Amino acid sequence: MNKKHLLTAAAVAALVLLVLVLFRLGSPEGAGQPPASQRGAAAVPVAVAPITRGDITEKAVFTGSLVAAHRVEVATRIAGRLEHLHVDIGDAVAPGTLMAVLDDDEVAQNLEQARAELAVARASLEESQAALAAARRALTRTQELRTQRIASQSELEAAQTELEAQQARVALARSQIDQRQAAVRNAEIRLSHTRIHADAKTQDTPWRVAERFVDQGSLLQANTPILALVDLAPLRARVFVTERDYARLAPGQPVTLTTMAYPGETFTGRVERLSPEFRQASRQTQVEIHVPNEDQRLRPGMFVEARITTRALSDVTLVPVDALVERQGQSGLFLVEDTHEAGPTARFIPVDTGIETRDRVQIISPALEGRVVTLGHHLISDGTRLRPVARDEPDQVRAGSDAP
Repeated sequence: MNKKHLLTAAAVAALVLLVLVLFRLGSPEGAGQPPASQRGAAAVPVAVAPITRGDITEKAVFTGSLVAAHRVEVATRIAGRLEHLHVDIGDAVAPGTLMAVLDDDEVAQNLEQARAELAVARASLEESQAALAAARRALTRTQELRTQRIASQSELEAAQTELEAQQARVALARSQIDQRQAAVRNAEIRLSHTRIHADAKTQDTPWRVAERFVDQGSLLQANTPILALVDLAPLRARVFVTERDYARLAPGQPVTLTTMAYPGETFTGRVERLSPEFRQASRQTQVEIHVPNEDQRLRPGMFVEARITTRALSDVTLVPVDALVERQGQSGLFLVEDTHEAGPTARFIPVDTGIETRDRVQIISPALEGRVVTLGHHLISDGTRLRPVARDEPDQVRAGSDAP
């Protein structure tokens, strides 16, 4: 067959195909009807949930660490050898508890010496007072003799000078007593510093030893830390927030805390302080959360996740978070329409959302009611017939995805 005959045959075949297509489109059977694949398609099993109205709370989530609200380092006030430690890491320390003792031999000796010098000063005062009394009597006799013109004027002046000298000696002796008394008090204080007690506190809970810096027998200088004490009730959680979240926070907001140490458990707190400045490097600022920790199960240094309640709304439209999907760059959901003759069908509705929690999300617009698809979105599109199944029967939905 030549090339001309081949072209003629192809043209005839194309003409026949065009006639068949036009005949099909013009027939009553094909007019306005969906493709046969859709007319005979089975309903897709999907999980659905009702649209509800209720209350929802917005919570901002931050991470941080716990620190002790009160932490002190116990240090020596004088130099000496650590003779004994009565407490160690983890021990409870009640107010007034004897925690450590320093060697006090030298300090006790200094106290005895100060007391002896005080006794000498008191004896010196008594001697000076006796001499002063004698000088007064001598002056009185000299004055009488001078009246009788027996004593000379120079003798009278000498008696007066002696009286004044004895008065000065008494004043000096009294000053020495004050000095020796101060030395005794100083020695007593230094001796008391060899026994280190826990300071009294107003809270009912005891301190606990968090750290030990030295060992028994160590030679210590003054102001050497020996122990660190912490108060476990209350604690503080320190978290860092960005500029975006800072405006939503305020002192007094309730906080829910979780930690890896106690999986599944929550602890309560409240926002206590917000730092007034941001760090230039991170553009974050510090927030302190008051944690009562009355059962003392939490410990300083633990990593925590803090959920701070920032907003609460009442009587709003709510749907499960699983109902939200993305279609062509739009966030929306599939509404179950029960008005179709062939049964429930899917209708994609773009929505504006508000507060979102782990399981629910607020729908701001449009106004919705009825049911939404929560599982099986990948199997459906707008207008797909649906076969709703119970939420606790996900196997049926997954089985639907395996259907040809």
